Amino acid sequence: MEPQKKLINAAESCVDEALLGLVRASGGLSLLRGHRVVLRSDLENLKGKVALLSGGGSGHEPSHAGYIGAGMLSAAVAGGVFASPPPGSILAAILSLHNAGASGVLLIVKNYTGDRLNFGLAAEQARNQGVAVDMVIVAEDCAFDQPSKAGRRGLCGTVFIHKLAGALAEEGCSLAQIVSKVTEILKGIGTLGVSLSPCSVPGCLPSFDLPPGDMELGLGIHGEPGIKRSKVASADEVVKSMIDHMTNPSSQSHLPLKSGDSVVVCVNNLGALSCLEMAVVTRSAIICLESRGVVVARVMSGLFMTSLEMAGVSLTLMRADKETLRLIDAKTTAPAWPNLSTVCLSGRSYITEPLTTSKRPQDEKHSEGPLSPVMHKALEKICSTLLEKQEELNSLDRASGDGDCGNTHAQAAKAIQEWLHGHVVPGCPGQLLLVLAGLVQEKMGGSSGALYSLFLTAAAGHVTEGRSDAAAWANAMNAGTEAMKKYGGAAPGDRTMLDALCPAVDELIKLTTAPSGGHMAVLQSAVKKAASGAEATRDLKARAGRASYISPNLLSLPDPGAVAVATILKAILEVLEGQK
Repeated sequence: MEPQKKLINAAESCVDEALLGLVRASGGLSLLRGHRVVLRSDLENLKGKVALLSGGGSGHEPSHAGYIGAGMLSAAVAGGVFASPPPGSILAAILSLHNAGASGVLLIVKNYTGDRLNFGLAAEQARNQGVAVDMVIVAEDCAFDQPSKAGRRGLCGTVFIHKLAGALAEEGCSLAQIVSKVTEILKGIGTLGVSLSPCSVPGCLPSFDLPPGDMELGLGIHGEPGIKRSKVASADEVVKSMIDHMTNPSSQSHLPLKSGDSVVVCVNNLGALSCLEMAVVTRSAIICLESRGVVVARVMSGLFMTSLEMAGVSLTLMRADKETLRLIDAKTTAPAWPNLSTVCLSGRSYITEPLTTSKRPQDEKHSEGPLSPVMHKALEKICSTLLEKQEELNSLDRASGDGDCGNTHAQAAKAIQEWLHGHVVPGCPGQLLLVLAGLVQEKMGGSSGALYSLFLTAAAGHVTEGRSDAAAWANAMNAGTEAMKKYGGAAPGDRTMLDALCPAVDELIKLTTAPSGGHMAVLQSAVKKAASGAEATRDLKARAGRASYISPNLLSLPDPGAVAVATILKAILEVLEGQK
C-alpha cells in the first residue's frame, strides 16, 4: 500500500512550513527563532497580565497556534505530527513570555502522558528560574466507561479553556484565580468523537483500518481507534447515540446534564467532513439537546481541533452559567475563534415569514376582450403542435442533450391546455403572457422553462389591451429576446433557440414601420427566417447550454430548442392566416 497523497512539499518539512504559513498570513503572530513556537507579535501588551501557553502535536490545526491573540493564548508550542513538543521549546516559550513582563504563565495541557511530562519538566525548570508558572490539565473525553490509570484524554474542550482562561487573563485576574475558575468549569465539559475514516500521518499508512460503511465511536485525535464500531447510521441517530453515551450516568467519564441546564455546544470537524454535513450534524445536536430540556445558549460549528484529514466529528458540551457565557462572548483577536452571536439560541424566533405574495397570474380572474378568441385559437394550435412534435424533439435532443426537449415542451403544452379548460383568455395580451410565464415557470422545468418564462415576462409589459397593434407585438418579441440573451448568456450563432428566434424578431421589427396591408407578408417572412435559422443550426458549434459539452462532430442535426421555436411561430402564423 502507498502512503496517502498529501499536498505538501515533504513529510519532514511540513510542520515548519505550516507554522510559517500561519504566521506569514497573520499580522498578529510571530515565530520564535530556532523553535516551533508561535507568539503574539505584540508581547508588550502582556505586561502585568497572566500569559497563556498551550501546545501539543501538530496535525490538529487550527489548534493550537490559531488561538493566539488578545483574549486567548499568548503563545503555542508545536511538536511533530501527533508528537509532544520538546521541553526545550516549551521552556523557551515560557521565558519569552516572562521576559515580556507577564505576571505569571499558565500552561494549558491536554491529558496525554508525553504532553504532561514535557510541559511538566519545562514548568519545573522555569520555576527554578523564578517564573510563576502553573498548569491546567484538560481531560474531558467521555469515551471510556472506566478510564485507565492514564485518565481521560484531552480533546476539543481544550479550546473552551483557551477562551475562558484568555478572557480572565485579559481582565487582569491572577494566576491562582484563573486556575481555580477554569478547574471548576472543567467539571462541566465533555467531548466525544465519531469518525467514518481513519487518518494518516504524512509519509505513513492510515492509523487504523475502517471498512467502508463502518464508523468508529469514541476515538481520539491522534488516529487511535475508539471504543465501539458500528454501521454508519443517519446524522440524527449518530448524534443521539453520542449524546446518550456522553451523558450516561453509569459511565465514570460521563458529563452530568439535566433538563434546564444551559450549554455551549462545539461541533468540531475532525478534518474532512464537508461544511454541508457539519451543518446537518449541528442541527441534529441542537434538536437532540433541546428535546431533553437542555437550553442551547451558544453553538460553534467548524474546524477547531482536527485530526489531519479524518472524516469525523466531535461534540463538546459545556455547562454554562451567565459568567461562563460572558467569558465566551468576550472579544478576542485569535484568528481561529469563530465570530459567535451573543444571544441565547434556544427559544429564539428563527423563522422570518415571507411577504404574502399576491395570487399567481394563472390563478387570477380575468375578463375577456376582442382579442381573446384569436389568442385562444393560437394557444390551442401551439399546444397540439408541440404534442405532435414531442418525439421528434426528443430524438433531436438525444443527439446533443439529455433527450427530454420534447417532453419538457409537452409538459408546458399540457399545463396550458389544462389552464385553458378552466379559465377565460384575458382580453389583455400582457396579462395572458404573464399567465403563460407563470405556467411555464412552474410546469416546464429545466433551463428552457426559465428561458421561456423570462421571454414572456419581459415581453408582457409591451402589449396591453389598449396597445396591441403589430408594432407593440414586435417590440414585445424584441424585449423578450433581449432578456433571454441578457440572462442566458447566449447569442445567435451559439446553436440555441435564439438561432430561430433572433432572425424572426429582426424581421418582425419591420412591423413598426410597415403599412397595415403588409403585415401578413412580414409575419410569413419572419416564420420562414425562424425555420431556416433552426435548420442552419446543423452546421453550428454549440457554445452555450448543455450541448456545448458534446463533441461537435456528433451534432449533425438541428438544435431542438431552435426547432421548437420555429414550430411555435409557424403554429401562430397558421391561425392568423385562417382568420382572414
